[in-house]
Amino acid sequence: MSIRLAKNTDAPDLSRLLTQLDYPGTETFIAAKLGKILADPAERLLVWAEGEHVLGFLSLHFHNQLGTEGDFAIISYFAVDEAAQSKGIGAQLEAAATRLAQEHGCDRIVVHCHTRRTRAHAFYYRQGYEESPKYLIKRLS
Repeated sequence: MSIRLAKNTDAPDLSRLLTQLDYPGTETFIAAKLGKILADPAERLLVWAEGEHVLGFLSLHFHNQLGTEGDFAIISYFAVDEAAQSKGIGAQLEAAATRLAQEHGCDRIVVHCHTRRTRAHAFYYRQGYEESPKYLIKRLS
């Protein structure tokens, strides 16, 4: 059991976990997306694995800021297998992401978490996150 960077062979497990997050159908494009993420120096995709079997993942992006001394990181996707929740996997992944963010000069981590994900909200509050209202989005498609 360990946290490591994702690799291309993790695609099926990542797709399964994304389906649990209500993002079905990723099997057709996950390999291409994963390749782009793994090649991007501003992104880290952490996985919690038991052998070669991925039970959780956290996607972290680093953003430079022009007007503030510290930069910030964004958690874009974060999932722990439904059968493995409440075993500390999420807390370990979040702690690893926090360390990475600090190593990259970030002074905060931002996460957008849909209002329907109340269990996730409780998790983030336990990890020290606080609400910052007003999230705006412009759909381009």
